[in-house]
Amino acid sequence: MVMAIVAQASNMVITKMAMSNGTNKYIMPLYSNAISSFILLPFAYYFLFYYPRSSGLPPLTSSIVCRFFFLALFGCSGQIFGYVGIDYSSPTLGTAMLNLIPAFTFILAIIFRMESVNWRSSSSQAKCLGTIVSISGAFVVTLYKGPPIIQELSLIPNLPPQLLSSSQSEWALGGLFLATDCFLSSLWYILQASTQKKYPAVVLAVLYQTSFSALMDALFSLIVVKDTSAWKLKFDMGLVAILYTAIVSTVIRYTLITWCVSKAGPLYCSMFKPLGIVFTVLMGAIFLGESLYLGCFIGAIIIVSGFYGVMWGKAKEEKMERESCGEERGVGCNQPRSAQGHLEKKPSG
Repeated sequence: MVMAIVAQASNMVITKMAMSNGTNKYIMPLYSNAISSFILLPFAYYFLFYYPRSSGLPPLTSSIVCRFFFLALFGCSGQIFGYVGIDYSSPTLGTAMLNLIPAFTFILAIIFRMESVNWRSSSSQAKCLGTIVSISGAFVVTLYKGPPIIQELSLIPNLPPQLLSSSQSEWALGGLFLATDCFLSSLWYILQASTQKKYPAVVLAVLYQTSFSALMDALFSLIVVKDTSAWKLKFDMGLVAILYTAIVSTVIRYTLITWCVSKAGPLYCSMFKPLGIVFTVLMGAIFLGESLYLGCFIGAIIIVSGFYGVMWGKAKEEKMERESCGEERGVGCNQPRSAQGHLEKKPSG
């Protein structure tokens, strides 16, 4: 998870450098998603021709295809909003706002009845209070920039001046775009959770989503980008950012996160999100000459506090569920249901 967080944080810094050097922010997602799809094709071949025989993969129905389409829509839209937000603000603000995802996901889970709220329970109170605190911290980060508390420390000479500063209005606008990215990411998590239950093939799911995303990005870029020279790839930081996003931030990072979730669970993996702020501040100061502002520092602390409030409430609920499950069965919940004869249901018919 540390490697995954470093990959995401470094991708934001490299993307900011590429956009500041003139690479179009709408073209980068298109090329990166297309390259990711080509990289995943050999793995998809294996899963398509060998995985169904061994594990009984369900058929690819029109309903599943529609799910992948909307997952790609949420994913590519969020990616574009995120790129625009980083272009207007900074990678540090981007990683600080990422901690809003658990709060937005919790709200959407209540709306779609995937989570229940018991106002008398301390765990539910912690989750609700943590959500409110996280959103309040996002307002602080977005609306208050404040004075710099860590000055420019760049080791790279002759940086473009647009890397080193942004106005208060651009900072607030960037925060709004980044908050929209977090909301779309939360929608993606909600839909992805139910989709994986119906089609549990991670590599194929990522391939379908990146392919749909590349098509959507191409359509959007054809409408928005009028300059034909923006489509040309050059041997510069733009090409480095595209390849890094495709290989490291998409293929490798998704694989790492998927493996970690399977080994330790989603709650453990989400606890590493605040590390992104630390890595981005360090890399932003070294490679971008970026200053750390007081508003971002205070807001990040508030967001992280709310984040851990939500995670604490969720962890307490899961612990209570395991305890009640063990009392009901009289044995460990990890044992198969066939071991408890009074709980095993006979198949109908």
